[in-house]
Amino acid sequence: MNNSFVHLEYSTSHPGVERMERVMHSASVLRHSLDAPRGLAGVLLAAMVATLVVVADRMMETWADGHLLAAWMLMWVIGFAALALLAPTARTLAGRLMAGLDGWSQDVARHRADERLWDLARNDSRVMADIQAAATRNQPDVEAAVTHKTTTPEMSDASAARVARLTQRIWNE
Repeated sequence: MNNSFVHLEYSTSHPGVERMERVMHSASVLRHSLDAPRGLAGVLLAAMVATLVVVADRMMETWADGHLLAAWMLMWVIGFAALALLAPTARTLAGRLMAGLDGWSQDVARHRADERLWDLARNDSRVMADIQAAATRNQPDVEAAVTHKTTTPEMSDASAARVARLTQRIWNE
């Protein structure tokens, strides 16, 4: 038998915190739905449709004033047809462009990291000794990476190529 006469039941959640969690969840869902390739595809599609509408307008300027309604209707048909036909093309073009830009930025970041490591190795003999030790420890892997042969599973192609570039710089300078 429980002899306690005080029954305290407090809420385990705060309404303000629950609202904020719902807002943050909605914002993350919105952020994921508005990805860069989709936005870029929309801009490319708008540019292509605008170009076609301008060309259609230039071609229909020569018509007489009595056919103005028909010209406007034809221009709207061209605009909607362009939207329907060019949307997949714009989407794939935007995806390819974003993939290319991602690869380019990764290459630039990798090159900057190599340059920073090389500058650090020039100024710090401990880092240079570590690079030389890694180069001598993985000498077969480095030679394979330089001659485009297969590397061992312990060392990926990218890291083998990086070590190869750094050792070539070390021994050439």
